[in-house]
Amino acid sequence: MDVYIPSLPDMAVHLGVTPAAIQLTLPIFIVSYGICQLFIGSLLDSYGRYVPGLIALFLFGVSSFIIATTRHISVIYAMRVLQGLAVATIVVGKRAYFVDTFSGTQLKHYTSLFSIIWATAPIVAPFLGGFLQVHSGWQANFHFLGIFALVMFLLELAFSRESLGNYHPFHLSSIARIYGSMLTARDFVAGMLVLALAYAMLLLYNMASPFLIEHLLQYPATVTGNCALVSGVAVFCGGLLSKALITRPFAKKLRVAALLQLAAAAGIALFTLYHSSLYTLLAYVVVLHLLGGFIFNNLFSYCLMLFPHHAGKSSGLAGGGFGIFTSFFSYFLVGSLQINSQTLLGLGYGLLAAATLLLIVFTRWKQEH
Repeated sequence: MDVYIPSLPDMAVHLGVTPAAIQLTLPIFIVSYGICQLFIGSLLDSYGRYVPGLIALFLFGVSSFIIATTRHISVIYAMRVLQGLAVATIVVGKRAYFVDTFSGTQLKHYTSLFSIIWATAPIVAPFLGGFLQVHSGWQANFHFLGIFALVMFLLELAFSRESLGNYHPFHLSSIARIYGSMLTARDFVAGMLVLALAYAMLLLYNMASPFLIEHLLQYPATVTGNCALVSGVAVFCGGLLSKALITRPFAKKLRVAALLQLAAAAGIALFTLYHSSLYTLLAYVVVLHLLGGFIFNNLFSYCLMLFPHHAGKSSGLAGGGFGIFTSFFSYFLVGSLQINSQTLLGLGYGLLAAATLLLIVFTRWKQEH
């Protein structure tokens, strides 16, 4: 998702569509990714992680090459739906791999590490995407994705294996009962919503920043990539901080982080009423995305560990649920606020931060986590 963010304005021009039409490729992917996760976990618990992951990697690679060669936005939308389905299969399977393989403190360590490594994508991808955009055009980003996916397909084929030890029969009634128990666990649902709000901040920035940087501030696409690199580093540092404080009281550290996030969003939004520049935009990124990464890392590990005997289902439901809500929150804010200034971006951040704080404060979290 992140590698072609610097190309959004150029794609809109070359495909002859509005900025909103090309921005829609992001939430389309996220919604597809989220909906697929809601049911793919059950299939992976019944039929294994390995073969579906291989198929998904291959389809993602092929669809990337199709996007790079088409001139029709409708084809891009269709391929982004397919890519969302493929990535959901890959990600749910890999999250479940950790729960299949580890337990206890070791599982907490690896799920936290998984989130940190996952956060490196926003660091590397937009930086690379900005370079490819300037030197080779927007199609180069999708050629890169296609090659990357096929290389990973070959590595999986050579080195990976099936991790599922106990296959669960695929019975709709029992699956529905398990999902029902998860959806009636208030801390699981609250965690899923907070995950969505934390990630919506990143998606809100990803959708708005290319137009703020390249159109409003008149910088080239490479600067968009560099700013996204800073965003990724901030999220990554938030994950590292989360891992460093892994033994601290769970609810307390979440409340402090959410309160700081809301204060930072309000403060920077008010300041940009009087002065806006690339540096004030980066202030948003460093502070808010670091705190968002901290909150996300803590809560994702928490949600995965609540139902260790149904790793595929809990991983899919948590990931799918937050993906769907993330898309709704971010695209609604971009569409309703019509973000054309840093102050309006700050208003969007503030609304997300306020909702995050309310959910964290009024949820009863299990202290052992």
